[in-house]
Amino acid sequence: MEEMEEASNQNPRATVTNRNLNDLPEELLLHILTCLPILESVQTSLISQKWRPLWSRVPSLNFLFELFPPYEPPLDTRQFFAEFIDRVLILRSNSPIHTFRLSFIYHGHYRSHVDSWVRSAITRLRTRELYLDFFIHKDFHNEETHNHRYDFPFSVLRNGCVAILGLTRCDLTLPAKMSTLRFCSIGSMFLNEVYLTDQAMRDLISGCPNLEALDLENCLAHHHMKICSTKLKRLALRYFYDSELEETILVDCPNLCSISFNCCAFDKFVLKNAWSLVEFRVDILHKIDRSYRYWNKVVRLLGQAPNVKHLNVQNWWFKFLTSKDSFPKSFMIHNLNHLELRTGFTQYDLVGMAALLKLCPNLETMMLDYLFKIEEDETLSEEFSSKPVKLSMPSLKQVTVTSYTGTEDEINFMKILSTQGVALEKIILVLGHVGAKSRLQMVLYRNASQSWKCYAPDLSPTTLNYIDSEIFKQGINWLFESCLVF
Repeated sequence: MEEMEEASNQNPRATVTNRNLNDLPEELLLHILTCLPILESVQTSLISQKWRPLWSRVPSLNFLFELFPPYEPPLDTRQFFAEFIDRVLILRSNSPIHTFRLSFIYHGHYRSHVDSWVRSAITRLRTRELYLDFFIHKDFHNEETHNHRYDFPFSVLRNGCVAILGLTRCDLTLPAKMSTLRFCSIGSMFLNEVYLTDQAMRDLISGCPNLEALDLENCLAHHHMKICSTKLKRLALRYFYDSELEETILVDCPNLCSISFNCCAFDKFVLKNAWSLVEFRVDILHKIDRSYRYWNKVVRLLGQAPNVKHLNVQNWWFKFLTSKDSFPKSFMIHNLNHLELRTGFTQYDLVGMAALLKLCPNLETMMLDYLFKIEEDETLSEEFSSKPVKLSMPSLKQVTVTSYTGTEDEINFMKILSTQGVALEKIILVLGHVGAKSRLQMVLYRNASQSWKCYAPDLSPTTLNYIDSEIFKQGINWLFESCLVF
């Protein structure tokens, strides 16, 4: 006892810190534990008597194999990890949890373990969100692990209340007569490398009558897939890419509000009953020789979605609008009020931007993001290379440039923007060369006398002394010199 008092006197901070921690309300302590890896959360039971039971009442369980201490040989790591999860779930109280997250390198030897964890999370702990990742990263795999895939027993979900389901790199066993079982709790689903036939997709959607959000990544097991639902509101398709297959996908969801395509190479895509669609996103690897063909197919779907208000797309518009496969001359995106465009600022990019803006007479806000180009732009004809660019912006009020670096092309664009934007009120520049930890902004705004002024409280000409890039300095100086006040 005397030794403990002596130690306390020598290190009073330890006693104060321990006492302060114990004085915190239990809700806050549980929140702290939720932010820790599960192994560290369990170890906090050694802090004091008050902390001893807390780990078993945290609202989220995150069993992440990549954060577990490694052992040699690596096979022992999996064994110890499985035993650790078994032990935690045995000692865990039956209080419901919000999230159960597992990442694991699956092998058939662990089938009974994983089945037990999944059933415990769904039926005993009543988790609302369930995420199972059996891939993690390619560095965790070898020839042996690639031959083993977990077969997720979908029917067990009937005994729980899972609202959000995420599955990565596993098989999906659907119960017979899926449509009659009614998995009503599931509202959102993310599937990655869960290969589905057209029939399996129809059964999955019909069996989940309240499914509103579906995110599919590399899930096509057959050349054709139909996604038909009257409930679905958000759909994301990612990495459907195989140049040897002629893939066809049909989407018929009359209440769909948002659709996203990321690296999708469909031979044919059909979009029906898309009058509720207000958000449209397409992102395809920017290679002119082959990828443009897929981008073209997706962008043409805008002709089937007359009410799109938010558009997120890369700048291939000059090539598209001058091709035979473009929209009819009468086509307009009348309802579009927000545009996110991934683009550069070369003459080629500006001509494409001008072509797109002509289609959007009611556009009010525009965000310009950096576009990584794998190949150089195509050569413009003399007609377009020397012709001044005119941007049609009758309703545009605000423009944001996310990575302004002060290049000559960017300065040229700023001059066009500030002189041709008749309704433009504000230009926001996120400075790209200041550093990731300090993303400074400059705001250019038009005052009552229609002059442009610059507001940049964190940036002044003196700050430029600490910036290495001469091009960036010149670009910033031009902004200061062009505005009356800074």
